[in-house]
Amino acid sequence: MLNPQDIELICSARHSDPFSVLGPHADDGGVSIRAFLPGARRVEVLDADSGHPVGTLERLHPDGFFEGLLALPAPDAYCLQVQWDNYQTAVLEDPYRFGPVLGDMDVWLLGEGTHLRPYEILGANARSLDGVDGTSFAVWAPHAARISVVGDFNAWDGRRHPMRLRRECGVWELFLPGVAMGAKYKFEILAADGQVLPARADPYARQAELRPATASVVAGMPSRQPASSERLQANALDAPISIYEVHLGSWRRITDPATAAERWLTWDEFADELVPYALDMGFTHLELLPISEHPFDGSWGYQPIGLYAPTSRFGDADGLVRFMARCHEAGIGVLLDWVPAHFPSDAHGLAQFDGTALYEYADPREGFHKDWNTLIYNLGRTEVRNFLVGNALYWLERFGVDGLRVDAVASMLYRDYSRQPGEWIPNIHGGRENLETIEFLKRMNEVIVQERPQAVTMAEESTSFPNVSRPTSAGGLGFQYKWNMGWMHDTLQYIARDPVHRQHHQDEMTFGLSYAFSENFVLPISHDEVVHGKGSLLGKMPGDPWQQYANLRAYLGFMWGHPGKKLLFMGCEFAQAREWNHDRSLDWHLLDDERHVGVQRLVRDLNRLYRSAPALFQLDFVPAGFQWMDHQDAAHSVLAFVRRGLDARSFMLVACNFTPTAQTAYRIGVPEPGEYRERLNTDSAHYGGSNLGTPLGAATAEPLPWHGQPHSVLLTLPPLATVFLEWTA
Repeated sequence: MLNPQDIELICSARHSDPFSVLGPHADDGGVSIRAFLPGARRVEVLDADSGHPVGTLERLHPDGFFEGLLALPAPDAYCLQVQWDNYQTAVLEDPYRFGPVLGDMDVWLLGEGTHLRPYEILGANARSLDGVDGTSFAVWAPHAARISVVGDFNAWDGRRHPMRLRRECGVWELFLPGVAMGAKYKFEILAADGQVLPARADPYARQAELRPATASVVAGMPSRQPASSERLQANALDAPISIYEVHLGSWRRITDPATAAERWLTWDEFADELVPYALDMGFTHLELLPISEHPFDGSWGYQPIGLYAPTSRFGDADGLVRFMARCHEAGIGVLLDWVPAHFPSDAHGLAQFDGTALYEYADPREGFHKDWNTLIYNLGRTEVRNFLVGNALYWLERFGVDGLRVDAVASMLYRDYSRQPGEWIPNIHGGRENLETIEFLKRMNEVIVQERPQAVTMAEESTSFPNVSRPTSAGGLGFQYKWNMGWMHDTLQYIARDPVHRQHHQDEMTFGLSYAFSENFVLPISHDEVVHGKGSLLGKMPGDPWQQYANLRAYLGFMWGHPGKKLLFMGCEFAQAREWNHDRSLDWHLLDDERHVGVQRLVRDLNRLYRSAPALFQLDFVPAGFQWMDHQDAAHSVLAFVRRGLDARSFMLVACNFTPTAQTAYRIGVPEPGEYRERLNTDSAHYGGSNLGTPLGAATAEPLPWHGQPHSVLLTLPPLATVFLEWTA
């Protein structure tokens, strides 16, 4: 017999096991059908096949609880014909007549934390169950007392669709017939202490509303993108990699003629404008600041709520798929900034998700990030690791993303990161390393190598943690690349100095070579260097305007000649004058000024030279690819080095003069006799320079030993310039 207390708990949305009450249940002499339908006057049961009435349900509670007994043989499938209080009638499928959503193997893998693609079964997935179309919902929240799906299909009423708990894995599930693509929804959670929490967005949602709205949206699963040997080679250690880092919301904006207001571009507009621009500029890859859904524009995407949902700012997931296809058609790879280090504490997000510290560490000494006022993932939980590893695969497999730049790795690796004594908890061995993070990063990288070998991962890691970009089999973390934050800091500090003082700081330009081959480094001039009062890249340069542009050109030339892959933030390629502002488009009007056009031409030509000269990229990560010719002439702030590739018949001599004084008849030792032909000179008038250089654009080596080399060349080194000279046997 039905317990009256069960009826009260269902009506008050406090029953923890709604399937034990609602739906069909065997009873003496028949089948009891029970339904909770607030606002219903009359409910009949119809045979789903014939549409004929087979019984009527009696209202047992004024809030809308109905029950009726069907005589045997009762139909296997039935519908409910409901007359509402307004006398309108509807025929509904009963969600509580359907069996479990999750399969036994899925439950096992979820509980074990080894489901590689949890997004295929968790979240909202359109499907057909027993021939009925609808959407299955599933959410991990093991400590909740009750969870309901609420949405625009049930008046956001948490009483109507409580879910079934799969205790084996802590997942609540429910199939809702008739809920289709585009439906908005959240999860209403009754915590164990009896408190109804603010409705939560779906952690696995594939689409979300545009801020300030916060609902999740039922969306389709993007098709898996095929593997590509071409992309595998384009991401390889011996490939030319020049990355254009882009914040999509401020790269370029369009003025709406109807409102005169600026708006973001759409994915298709980015495909039409950004892709051809990057191609023309010679970049091999785009790196997009985070495109997961995020509520606050000012976070630039680094405080995401919906890790699985491409932000709705630029369109839907189909638009992103088309954008990716256009990039690959143009031969351009796409890297995404990815944020597994922390998440914001917004009420609709992951914080205290089921009334407990579920995704985050419970102790703020482990779980709260003071620098960003965010929460830190508890990577000791198998389900949290599964959530993040699955997310990495999702972007790589479903959108064809070529790689992930993992944000804030240093903050993940150390438990005392940005904390004072007493503000952090040591690991089980008493150390400062976060052992859970280390195992997570290794696992993530191993899974990516196994499941998507064409993809790469890059670590934004600013400490001396060893072997970041070494395989896990060799004791490393498994990243393919690591950002060289030390090189960036030292060289920017040098180039910002007045040239008269640079002679005392030559080591800031040379120290990076003492560790250049300890990791697979990317040289990053990123968004972080042109914001928060740091000024633009051009603005860092000393001197009068002519010297500022010349300094910038010389620095970019040095960067492109230096071992390591290249990354340049948008706007730096044409000498954006003001600091980056995420709320404004780049200052494209500056290209009416020849000085800015000159810098843009230089970056274009640097990329073209770089990609055409294997000596500049093939041996980036081994000492054989680099040799100093001279780094001791600090008095003249001159640096000279040779870059080599696999072909011994060719190499590149790079010479830099970081003073505003031309060095004429300047002798540099070289390893081989023959002609050294100028390939690029940052002081060319084409780039806005003074057009000084070695006569006839070439120098012939003399059998005069110099700088420890058997031969030497006499060059004219232009002021504040970098010159590339190629030797060919």
